[in-house]
Amino acid sequence: MSSSLGGFWNELEPTLLIVVGFVLFVIPEPATSTLGVGLMLLGAAWWFYEWGR
Repeated sequence: MSSSLGGFWNELEPTLLIVVGFVLFVIPEPATSTLGVGLMLLGAAWWFYEWGR
């Protein structure tokens, strides 16, 4: 795997986590909304971690 493709995946994975978390958040079920918020927070933390590297 080339380094440019690896950098692309490092940016895509947290973004997908945030998007999936948002979709789960808007589903009107308390359990999925809670899971969605957790995934969005994890994705945001991962995104900021990768941004600083």
